[in-house]
Amino acid sequence: MLVKICGLTSPEATRAAVDAGADAVGFVLAPSVRQVSCETARELLALVPDTIEKIAVFAQATREELEAAFELGFDAVQAELGSPVEPMAKGMFALTVLRDGDDLEQRAEGVVSDWKPGSLRGALVLDGPSGGGSGVPVDLERAQRTARSHPIVLAGGLTPANVAELIRLVRPIAVDTSSGVESERGLKDPEKIQDFVRQAHEAFVLPAQTTEEPPP
Repeated sequence: MLVKICGLTSPEATRAAVDAGADAVGFVLAPSVRQVSCETARELLALVPDTIEKIAVFAQATREELEAAFELGFDAVQAELGSPVEPMAKGMFALTVLRDGDDLEQRAEGVVSDWKPGSLRGALVLDGPSGGGSGVPVDLERAQRTARSHPIVLAGGLTPANVAELIRLVRPIAVDTSSGVESERGLKDPEKIQDFVRQAHEAFVLPAQTTEEPPP
């Protein structure tokens, strides 16, 4: 189970995510209460080891914004479906966001996935209908159905209190939180980050079915 902590804005929060064992971190470069400048992003990225995937987060990214992100050394660009994120440069990958809605599954079918375990590359981010950082969850039944056919990163309304249960119910390949680990809007809480990562990594997920015969 991979864990992404998104909307980091300070050295303290970034170090907390790294120390907690997050598998990916996100920095918002689009207008938001959690937006950081390219200069600040560069400073925060220097605190993140190469073993952790570094994600530049946008909504509907423009070509100019993407080009600026390319220069900072991010591993991926996260943006909503329809953003001009391909072809990606310098080995970066696109992390496509789908907001929840009645046609969620239909939109998901139009996205080609080449996910490989241990990375967010090739996964789909399922977010609430209001978009990133709003804390609004995805419809549970739609998330469950989508996760059966696509590797998904479950986002929207995840907290230390509910992440383990949502992992068991939806069975995503990763979970993503921003507002769920804040003490106030836009301000990350190191203890909540630590608790969220621990709860997610320890969550019990049933093993994949096997065709092997059971022992006699």
